[in-house]
Amino acid sequence: MSTSLSGSLSPCAGKCSTVFGDQVCRGCRRFSTEVIEWNRYTDAQKIMIWQRLDEQLDRIVLPLVPYANRSQVDAFLSSRQVRLLNSSSQGRRIYEALRICKRAPELLLLSGLNVVADQLESIWQQVDTQLYTLAVANFEFTWLRAASFGM
Repeated sequence: MSTSLSGSLSPCAGKCSTVFGDQVCRGCRRFSTEVIEWNRYTDAQKIMIWQRLDEQLDRIVLPLVPYANRSQVDAFLSSRQVRLLNSSSQGRRIYEALRICKRAPELLLLSGLNVVADQLESIWQQVDTQLYTLAVANFEFTWLRAASFGM
């Protein structure tokens, strides 16, 4: 189910680690300041964050799940009533289908991911690890770059 940007749609994955001092959330991979300020951001600011997160998903997820059937994945997400932005990337769509199948592996055949059941856990672990590593690197680059302007 695609939607336009609304105040209730958030990248939050419900397992925030910024409350424990992480600079990048292990759940949604937003920077801690983005988590804290999310409800104060304009739609344009939120869209920029969504785009960065989607670009990260595309970089990591698409190579790990190369044979996903786009239309079947979209139909699967729609049948599960997953709310996404109209502009959500293919990587985001595949990621959301993976997330559902991780919790309910019996849905894998319906998902359109074209992933073998015994590969699901390995793919999920690779996605999770690589996404977090990329998000932390992005955070460090952003703050190092910002610090260099202050010198």
